[in-house]
Amino acid sequence: MSDMITADLVDLDLSADTKEAAARSLAERMVAQGRVTDLDGFLADVAAREAQMPTGLDGGIGIPHCRSAHVTEPTLAFGRSAAGIDFGAPDGPADLIFLIAAPAGADDAHLTILSSLARQLMNADFTAALRSVSGAEGAAALIRGDEVPRVAGGAGALSAAPASDDSAPAPASQDSAVAPGAASAGATAGRTAPAATGAATPAGSATAGPAAGSAEGPFRIVAVTSCPTGIAHTYMAAESLENAGREAGVEITVEPQGSAGFTRLDPAVIAAADAVIFAHDVPVREKDRFAGKPTVDVGVKAGINRPAELIAEVREKAARGETTAPAAPGQDAGTPVERAGNSTEGYGTKLRTWLMSGVSYMVPFVAAGGLLIALGFAIGGYKINKAPSVMDHFIWTQADSWGALLFQIGGVAFGFLVPVLAGYIAYGMADRPGLVPGFVGGAISLTINAGFLGGLAAGLIAGGVVMAIQRVRIPAALRGIMPVVVIPLISSAIVGFLMFVVIGKPIASAQKAMTDWLSGLTGTNAVLLGALLGLMMCFDLGGPVNKVAYTFATAGIAVSDPGDSAMKIMAAVMAAGMVPPLSMALATTVRGTLFTPTERENGKAAWVLGASFISEGAIPFAAADPLRVIPSSMVGGAITGALSMAFGATLRAPHGGIFVVPLIGNPLLYLVAIAAGVCATTALVVLLKGLRKPAPGATPTGTADGGTTPTAPERKEQPVAA
Repeated sequence: MSDMITADLVDLDLSADTKEAAARSLAERMVAQGRVTDLDGFLADVAAREAQMPTGLDGGIGIPHCRSAHVTEPTLAFGRSAAGIDFGAPDGPADLIFLIAAPAGADDAHLTILSSLARQLMNADFTAALRSVSGAEGAAALIRGDEVPRVAGGAGALSAAPASDDSAPAPASQDSAVAPGAASAGATAGRTAPAATGAATPAGSATAGPAAGSAEGPFRIVAVTSCPTGIAHTYMAAESLENAGREAGVEITVEPQGSAGFTRLDPAVIAAADAVIFAHDVPVREKDRFAGKPTVDVGVKAGINRPAELIAEVREKAARGETTAPAAPGQDAGTPVERAGNSTEGYGTKLRTWLMSGVSYMVPFVAAGGLLIALGFAIGGYKINKAPSVMDHFIWTQADSWGALLFQIGGVAFGFLVPVLAGYIAYGMADRPGLVPGFVGGAISLTINAGFLGGLAAGLIAGGVVMAIQRVRIPAALRGIMPVVVIPLISSAIVGFLMFVVIGKPIASAQKAMTDWLSGLTGTNAVLLGALLGLMMCFDLGGPVNKVAYTFATAGIAVSDPGDSAMKIMAAVMAAGMVPPLSMALATTVRGTLFTPTERENGKAAWVLGASFISEGAIPFAAADPLRVIPSSMVGGAITGALSMAFGATLRAPHGGIFVVPLIGNPLLYLVAIAAGVCATTALVVLLKGLRKPAPGATPTGTADGGTTPTAPERKEQPVAA
């Protein structure tokens, strides 16, 4: 914690009058200390987090926070406002403002410390000490835990004593202060707040039946807390619920599902619980573990602001015997989207995640099938697609027979593309019960020539139908056969009817129109399309926009006899996807002084990644400096895509990079197109980085203390499909 906040990051006379101005004032201190590389980019991330949910809390606290690629190391800045600043709290303006900045991929230890601070904000002694401290150094020491706040005589006077490393730790209680730097197990694991002995039942709560506990022990509650960022509100809600549990005389165990991951509660603890509280703003992961119990489900701020009401409400539900439906067999872990915790916002985010689920499972079939088909053409010639089945005619010593074998295996693999796409879109939405109707719908799409558009529609329909069926309350006697018989039967019938009778023909017509349009592209139109696809491939380096362009290209060649235009599009897409990593590798070679030692090491790996058509090789550079790297990459990608189309380069394989150059039509001009884009991007990156003021510590030989300047961690993406 000692390196997260210093006196230079404290402003005890914060003069800002709006939350935006307050965030900017504190962020400027972070920039001055080299903790933030791009002020405006970081403030945009703070504003985006603020737009999801106000960060003001009862008690005069504001905690603007975010995870950002513009942050070099986890950092806290603290400001104290005499007039107060409106952060959206119900009880009015905030006078204590904490700006929490975490790197895009902060490690678990740092996030645990930040979560410990979030819990401290629920401690009245801690906040009182911050309001009365007179110097910036003292405030920083309090936040770091170097000094422990003690309030004497109940008057709020501060008595700060240095924390001793060899002193015996005081027992944790509601009134004791725990140093934020002392990361406890409760920061990431379930914590139990023991019931206070002899605590009276709060007014309004149930006093009889299960809600009043039993002779075996107090009333038991398990809770889950989570928020979109997973740093502050998650742990503040956990602390607030634990404190309220002690006051109410109940035993409450909390599972904070934060950014540092989460430790699942012991199944025995869940089984023994009398009730459940969910205080969350993102889907609860593995929610069905808690099914079949009295449950209160609210937003995370309710867990912070009114925990006693939530405890009373859930006790009343327990007294009435009001429970949620038990988990259906085979549905004990939520959908894949919920397990991953990716659907953090609205249905737009969920839709993107569902579609990417299908695409990610489809891509290996594309790569394997496409390369096999391309090798078949290379060995047997371009008439190999007319060869008879190798079941009837295969001569071991003839190259044509081996070419036909590879071509026909690749064709079979390509036949799975649309069913796999549809099946795993449905799987992302509804888990395993969605697989059968999804695959059936995808196969029907092939039958009626609806292609990839039909597969997308079939997957979404199948997932939606299964989700609707799962919401129907059914007798307990039928639950065992639902996932095995009832759901596959009904959902497949509905999806089949819709695909064959209702929407199949319009989608097939749209697919045919798109294919005809691609086949008719010539001259300027083709060059413009190549530039557009190049821009898309380099926009997010393996993200959703990149995948849309890649899927569009592979859809054109995923047939037994693709047209010339489709193969040109595939060539342009692969060439553009190779530009960003190759450009970063070249830039770190020609102007290494503009990059940190870590970036120069990443540049060496980027040579291989770029040559292999893995665009993710440029992600470390884009994450550390997106405003310079991404636009430069897009310019180079657009140039390469346009030139590839203009040169008429064709490609039958959907992947492979330079290793499939022998299979490319016009290979020399194709390499020229790639080289032109790489040179353009490299020149732009070097120019833009040369114009900026070097970030503190970003010297050719590392930092002043001999270390290296940390860069934003790599985003973990599946290295496929560029």
